[in-house]
Amino acid sequence: MTILVTGATGSVGRLVVDELLAVGQSVRALTVDPGRARLPREAEVVVGSLAKPETLPLEGIDAVYLAPMARTVRQFCERAADAGVERVVALSGSSVGDGHEASSGNAYAVVEGEVEKAGFAWTFLRPGSFMDNTLDWAGMIRAGEVRMAYGDSTQTPIDLGDIAAVAARVLTTDGHVGATYVLSGPEAISLRGQVETLSTVLGKDIRFHELTPDEQRAQWLGYGLPEQVADWLLTGFEATARHPQVPTGVVEDLLGRPGTTYAEWVAARRAQFA
Repeated sequence: MTILVTGATGSVGRLVVDELLAVGQSVRALTVDPGRARLPREAEVVVGSLAKPETLPLEGIDAVYLAPMARTVRQFCERAADAGVERVVALSGSSVGDGHEASSGNAYAVVEGEVEKAGFAWTFLRPGSFMDNTLDWAGMIRAGEVRMAYGDSTQTPIDLGDIAAVAARVLTTDGHVGATYVLSGPEAISLRGQVETLSTVLGKDIRFHELTPDEQRAQWLGYGLPEQVADWLLTGFEATARHPQVPTGVVEDLLGRPGTTYAEWVAARRAQFA
């Protein structure tokens, strides 16, 4: 079986390539620039882009790890079906169906709908918030103070490596067709708790300064975030402050090992916060 990994240089796709190669899987890795991609020599590196479905090298492909791109997913599905692709594992998100007009879940729902309608043997992976999101705090961490609204907002952030490991497991084992897996990290942790963990693991005094929602919104708008997206994010933080998220346990069930904790993730990224 040969698996096409789209977005093979992306934050999750690159890790999926490594996970598949580690179990001896034949991998075709899609990139727009092989010279700069630095993909493993064991992979068949091919030129193409999901943004231009006509460039996709789908001949001889049995299964696809599909990065989410709503704009062109219908064309991808048409070409993949014509090429005889049978299996699609699509990266989606736990925000599917949350109803907000600016939600990322709207685009994920388009991807899921088109893949299902096309008749592939499909599996959808719906992770929640990424641990990597807190890399955006690096400047504040170096300054010794993280400024955010809703310090008690409690989510279940997940390590990208665990998402990739699940994708590889689902692509290479039976029993996952038609399943939608909501993925989380192994623990519920508040924004304030994340800062405390960063302080402990990095051995650095880092304070948490709670902004008002209006202050947070103004900060994000100053960074260039669209107003509707800022409002959607604030809605999510407010909701998880009132109703803390709970780990789903799906990563552990599928992989047969514990998921990566936030403290473990921070420890592996000391240099990025230094």
